[in-house]
Amino acid sequence: MSFSVDYLSQLERFAERGPLPRIRALHLPPDPGANLDNRGEFCALELDDGSVGISYVLLDDTLARLRAAGAGLDLVGTDPLTLARRYVSGTGLDKTLGFACANALTRCLFDRAGYAPPASGDSIGELDPQPGERIGMIGYFKPLLGRVLETGAGLTVIELKAELAGERDGYRVTLDARELSTCSKVLSTSTILLNDTLDTMLGYCRKAQKLALIGPSAGCLPDALFARGVTFLGGNWVSDRSAFIDALESGESQMGAARKVALTPEHYPGLDALLARIGFPSA
Repeated sequence: MSFSVDYLSQLERFAERGPLPRIRALHLPPDPGANLDNRGEFCALELDDGSVGISYVLLDDTLARLRAAGAGLDLVGTDPLTLARRYVSGTGLDKTLGFACANALTRCLFDRAGYAPPASGDSIGELDPQPGERIGMIGYFKPLLGRVLETGAGLTVIELKAELAGERDGYRVTLDARELSTCSKVLSTSTILLNDTLDTMLGYCRKAQKLALIGPSAGCLPDALFARGVTFLGGNWVSDRSAFIDALESGESQMGAARKVALTPEHYPGLDALLARIGFPSA
């Protein structure tokens, strides 16, 4: 089965533990054409209990379609699990909304179980590159290139945009994902959770000793990813809902409203343990 199917199956188990909060609002970023670095790339889906799920919105024309639909999406007050299922069955706009909602339900689950992931202290997912190692990077993380190259490790970047391909100073960018099979460690953007390349990319990473998946939208349950070889899941944890939403909608810095967190197989209690903490509603 695909990751999306496994993810929704896990959320359905959570839904058995009691009523879920309804959808409160969808929050969109400002025009990405503005000079906002990466602060205009994500939407936030908010539930009535304050849980927030984040998703990337710049694939194809997704953001334009979300803006055009506006209130016509009719999401407020609806069942979040119904929307989350679009992550499995939908494409484009529907898939993006479904993923954001699934991530909001993950945050709801974590809160009800009293679980908060530890803070992340490493921007490159605890890969610990060593001299002479070949590191793979799925997606062009330009701000993180130096962190890898300064260690003396080699770097191969996998990209979908043909105009980025070519040799660079100390690394190369290629469209051929098969080159990941030569990498001992891999750092990936969480966008692969949304663009239907996840299972293909992970298939090329079978020889990787470490595989880190990072990004603001990596707010999903990690169990099915760990089962597929991911060793580090790094996302954003919203600590001040109101300030975070204000910052997202205005394109301002979210510093202080959200923190980066790290989930690893060694320290994550697992879905079964979290559901056991929640229990079932009394008869």
